Amino acid sequence: MIEMTSSSMRGRMRIGIGIAWILGSGVLTGCGGDRPATDRSSEPHRTPAKSGSAKSDQYHGIGGATGRTIMNFDLTSSAFARGSKIPRRHTGDGEDLSPPLAWSPLPAGTLALALIVDDPDAPTPEPWIHWVLYNLKPDASGLPEGITPVEKPAKPAGVVQGKNSWGGIGYRGPAPPKGHGLHHYRFRLYAIEKALDLKPGLDANALARAIHGHVLGVAELQGTYER
Repeated sequence: MIEMTSSSMRGRMRIGIGIAWILGSGVLTGCGGDRPATDRSSEPHRTPAKSGSAKSDQYHGIGGATGRTIMNFDLTSSAFARGSKIPRRHTGDGEDLSPPLAWSPLPAGTLALALIVDDPDAPTPEPWIHWVLYNLKPDASGLPEGITPVEKPAKPAGVVQGKNSWGGIGYRGPAPPKGHGLHHYRFRLYAIEKALDLKPGLDANALARAIHGHVLGVAELQGTYER
């Protein structure tokens, strides 16, 4: 597991990173990944996993860079405050645009950034993946609203996108089952010690394997949505 900057439970939950699908089975298995990218249906309906369950803590942590302590840095959005409702504009009930994001100065030595957005409250064995983005250069200070959902968007320069749990490419906004309660959406940005030149179309498992052992810092922003 990664070295923690705080011994508190809150610190462990925040930077335990919880996405390391590295040693287990694939995230997309049984999660509706065979649906076409144009399918705007909700996340799958299954026996509900109660919100706040241990599902978000079941994964092996992505390892930090050798000899380095994982740092926390700030990730924010002008679209919604930390812990608040994600606007309809950025959900499957609206225009389904990716929200704008901004972050604080990165850990020293950062050469690349990667982003994974998931929903640990989805009624599936693993968190439902909403966005996988990587090869982001460290001179970027944020992402604009509405990144085009293609493998190689025009902006930001050099960035590529991977598969979400619907089997499509790029961002898909919150679309929880109706009546399933409040869902939490985790935007996690990873500062990486090596430059990335990964092919587009990776799923969260493959990206996790690629950055394992090279993470310098993690920033997290959480929003909510309910139908």
